[in-house]
Amino acid sequence: MNKNEEKYLGLLKEVLEKGTPHGDRTGTGTIRLFSGKTTYDLADGFPLFTTRKNSLRLVVEELIWMLSGSTDNQQLIDKKVGIWTANASASEMAKFNRKENDLGPIYGHQFRNYGATTLDQPLEADYWSEPNRRWVNRGYKDDGFDQIKDLVESIQKTPNSRRIIVSTWNPKEAKLVNPPFCHTMVHVRIENGAIDLILYSRSSDLFLGTNFNVPFYALLMELLAIVTNLKCGSFSHHMGDYHIYNDHLDQVKEQLSRTPFPAPTIKINDRLRGKGFEGLLDFKWEDIEVIGYQSHPPIKAKMSV
Repeated sequence: MNKNEEKYLGLLKEVLEKGTPHGDRTGTGTIRLFSGKTTYDLADGFPLFTTRKNSLRLVVEELIWMLSGSTDNQQLIDKKVGIWTANASASEMAKFNRKENDLGPIYGHQFRNYGATTLDQPLEADYWSEPNRRWVNRGYKDDGFDQIKDLVESIQKTPNSRRIIVSTWNPKEAKLVNPPFCHTMVHVRIENGAIDLILYSRSSDLFLGTNFNVPFYALLMELLAIVTNLKCGSFSHHMGDYHIYNDHLDQVKEQLSRTPFPAPTIKINDRLRGKGFEGLLDFKWEDIEVIGYQSHPPIKAKMSV
């Protein structure tokens, strides 16, 4: 039995059975519900779902990219990761007066350079800040707040705090990116030597987005635990609007017809243990081992941009 995947499949069933039709900004339309919560216990296995093939490498590379502060899609393309390519197309970026692949102040920017000052004239390319070990978007100064550094240091120095939070929802910049930040807040609690993590998503595309966001933030939780010498507790995903796009309904029904395989586990290189913020930034794809992952074939679906 794959308890974590059954919870995810339960969300798909719930929306199919109880969701209401609704228009959306893409023109595709959805069936949706509001205010959902799922808790995944990492003791029951890593939530890389098996009823359709998923690539942990894509999850890892996107996480590394965001933790570095990068907002340049070309860096993902160079690693053969096409997750953001549709959003970063020349036509999409023209809406914001930016060049192709310059995604603007998206997640990496909010993670590592939140509230940075805009430049009067954008540079030709993003640039590396060696003192802060982060990429800086070409339209900004290197003077913003580093939420990821603060997250790790807060876990280490003030584990009793109720304020260990990362917010990607920046109202001033939400209209400068497409889509506006879907996963908007991470809240961490330390209890009995273990990390519990809550992810809040204002909008959850269950078939394409949630399927990817869950292992993404579960992996972040695993990494935070190892670099701060803690254990993993529970990972809860709270959702505002959770939905299935109208052109994903057949794919969802196909996925629900499949029986999950046992959940895989992951092992992270012990060289990162206790290394704190620097260890988090040093994480590489080669540092992770996936154990026991079996899956059904992929199910393709179009992403609405």
